[in-house]
Amino acid sequence: MDIGCKSVNQSTDWETMMTVLADRSRRRLLMNLIEHNPQEERVNIPEGVQIGEEELEVLQTEFVHNHLPKLEEEGYIRWKRDSHEVVKGPKFDEIRPLLELISNHRNELPDGWI
Repeated sequence: MDIGCKSVNQSTDWETMMTVLADRSRRRLLMNLIEHNPQEERVNIPEGVQIGEEELEVLQTEFVHNHLPKLEEEGYIRWKRDSHEVVKGPKFDEIRPLLELISNHRNELPDGWI
């Protein structure tokens, strides 16, 4: 039946979105893209996440080798490596409702979630 197949796809999409949103840095990057598109990845290390220069360098490395490739693979962003830009990807609108839900209720969430 189509319904069963559709449920599996929806479940897979939900699990993918939850996996992507499980990381605070990825959440903040995607939330920033709602209002600011494109973004330079070097500037996109979320404020308040890094502590000093060493932590910033670690985060930049994590973005380049982990976060940006994962978000690009899922289609939520397009990463223009040559110009260091991150823009909304073809599947960004699929995750947008969750990002907006988080943003609209940010004052109700525990500290550190966003």
